[in-house]
Amino acid sequence: MTQTPVAQQHIELGVTGMTCASCSSRIQRKLNKLDGVDAAVNFSTETAAVDFDPAKATPQQLIDEVRNAGYDAFEMHADGGPGAESDAGAEGAGGASSSDKLDNARLEEADRLKRTTIWSALVSLPVMLVSMIPALQFTNWQWAAFAATTLVYFAAGSVFHRATITNLKHGAMTMDTLISLGTTAAYLWSVWALFFGGAGEPGMTMEMSILPSHASMDEIYLESVCVVITFLLLGRWFETRAKGQSSEALRELLNMGAKDAAVIRDGKEVRVPISQVAVGDKFVVRPGEKVATDGRVVSGHSAVDESMLTGESVPVEVDEGSTVTGATLNTSGRLVVEATRVGSDTTLAQMGKLVRDAQSGKAPVERLVDRISQVFVPTVIVVALLTLAGHLLAGHTAVHAFTAAVAVLIIACPCALGLATPTAILVGTGRGAQLGLLIKGPEVLESTRQVDTVVMDKTGTVTTGQMGVVDVVPAAGITADEVLRLAAGVEAGSEHPIARAIVAAAPEAPASEDFQNEVGQGASARIDGRSARVGRPTTDLGELAAAFDEAQRSGATPVAVEVDGALAGFVAVRDTVRADSAEAIAQLRALGLTPHLLTGDNEGAAQAIAAEVGIDPANVTAGVLPEHKVEVIKQLQAQGKRVAMVGDGVNDAAALAQAELGLAMGAGTDVAIEASDITLMRDSLMSAADAIRLSRKTLKTIKGNLFWAFAYNVILIPVAAFGYLNPMLAGIAMAFSSVFVVSNSLRLRGFTSLA
Repeated sequence: MTQTPVAQQHIELGVTGMTCASCSSRIQRKLNKLDGVDAAVNFSTETAAVDFDPAKATPQQLIDEVRNAGYDAFEMHADGGPGAESDAGAEGAGGASSSDKLDNARLEEADRLKRTTIWSALVSLPVMLVSMIPALQFTNWQWAAFAATTLVYFAAGSVFHRATITNLKHGAMTMDTLISLGTTAAYLWSVWALFFGGAGEPGMTMEMSILPSHASMDEIYLESVCVVITFLLLGRWFETRAKGQSSEALRELLNMGAKDAAVIRDGKEVRVPISQVAVGDKFVVRPGEKVATDGRVVSGHSAVDESMLTGESVPVEVDEGSTVTGATLNTSGRLVVEATRVGSDTTLAQMGKLVRDAQSGKAPVERLVDRISQVFVPTVIVVALLTLAGHLLAGHTAVHAFTAAVAVLIIACPCALGLATPTAILVGTGRGAQLGLLIKGPEVLESTRQVDTVVMDKTGTVTTGQMGVVDVVPAAGITADEVLRLAAGVEAGSEHPIARAIVAAAPEAPASEDFQNEVGQGASARIDGRSARVGRPTTDLGELAAAFDEAQRSGATPVAVEVDGALAGFVAVRDTVRADSAEAIAQLRALGLTPHLLTGDNEGAAQAIAAEVGIDPANVTAGVLPEHKVEVIKQLQAQGKRVAMVGDGVNDAAALAQAELGLAMGAGTDVAIEASDITLMRDSLMSAADAIRLSRKTLKTIKGNLFWAFAYNVILIPVAAFGYLNPMLAGIAMAFSSVFVVSNSLRLRGFTSLA
């Protein structure tokens, strides 16, 4: 008998203590060595996303493995594990305790770095000035500088030295190793020169030099030690703060939810924490309050502001039977809502999970960076040793050789490489969530760059999926307004979609009596003492026949209006195009995409919609059965097209999955959303253009970051190796390389929708 394999479980760990990309790579390697474990550690988000076989590993074993590597870890949330529901529920409610723990650890680290940086700068500034300006050099100034440098080296620099020792105990080398090696070498050289050389003699002077000085064996590097440590602390402080800012969008998203709810129990309102609200509970939402959780309105009428979830600024009217989403804001009337989804099942919690998954995943290019980071530090140390040996063999002085080797150690920076991709993904996906654009994973970004064709389902995507009056054609002797008025009077008693469209289009429907519904034929009633009927024509259309046929060919549904047995005119009803569909298609075309329309409707209806929104008639496929939509996508792919699909229904799910990029309207079905790569929370085709624009801009930012990070190291390491870089300036440049990459990523927070 074969054993059924145990399903993989997922857990996300918060990891603290990482100082560079090499740290995250090492933790990832150690976790992946465990049997049944597949882990991805993200330096920028300070998290580890782990899939594991519960028969071979436990969450505690994963945490212990991280701690054995010299770092700390804690469980953030899990799927299917103990406590998963409570934690996810807390996050959905707006109080993510595990996320708060990670944020608090980051804040504490930033505060500690700030304090250390400030006092280190205050001590280092006099050392730098006195070392570089001969006029300030008093008798035995070097010994005062030595005392101040010793304080900076051992106290302020301890963060680098401790991390180096911890990593070496585990047989690893990180960015801290390079910093500690470089500053230790400069400090010990200065100690030797002061105590055993001539640098300690009274009256010794030094001069300012942008380029490294190779004067004599009595050269001291005290100012380099101080400045390097201070600027690297400053860079790490900026980096820590920036990482906190880059995840701010996700924190804001998770904190949007209501903290409590006014639940109706035994006929009375009881204010309870959101975690105590259960499916089926009825709760009250007053004007100005947030909707506690996803639900259905059972009484009341109001306008609900959904901008925090969809990015749409116009409030949505809701009344009895309407669905509402947790965290949205009730702007006017009192509502009583029945909870339909709570905790981790809510829309807000699912949005948070999608964003977290996207941020904790790794793009293909990031995996390449991880492999580079693994060998970067050892390679730099080898390069530094070769630099030292090369200068000595070339006949240069020991000072020259030593200065060049130290500069190599200090200038090298794998941090910029490690931060280049994740910070951009972090900010880009977070900003997307604020605009109602949920990008499922980092690999989606590459797909948005490659697609050249966008296929759109018609109903519910390009159109609203709701009928609307598009034309009213009266017979001789009667006005169009009167025809519409009479039709609305009859249809006021019907719930048919065509009837609702006619009633909605009429300014005021007259009172009617004796309403009768004729199944498949229409409806009739008495209005103002006359017999009126709306539906299939029962009399000769006469002079209106040509217009009636043309309406049918254009994809509309014409219904005849008859009064006392005579034709009064007809009303044409059709699925209405979304207000911004034409503009959205123009934007998609501007992005280099060729739009295609896909629909199960007849050719006439499809071509009419295509003409209205600006789609080439040759790119319209009509009469497609739901199960054949995926075949259309495959045919386009067979022609060499890279296809994006936009849809909203169950019948779109297979096509969304088949396409290189699937975009699902958020008001669509759960099946469609699950099959897609990007979820558009706002029912607007413009969201599709925004999603592709944001994804491409994020990808462009990643490439810019990587170019800077690689170019920085490729150019400056050889400059340092040839002896043309002062170690002090190398420290400043290295510190700001990481800050530049993070700051460049933060520019994505300014992305705005075109809607």
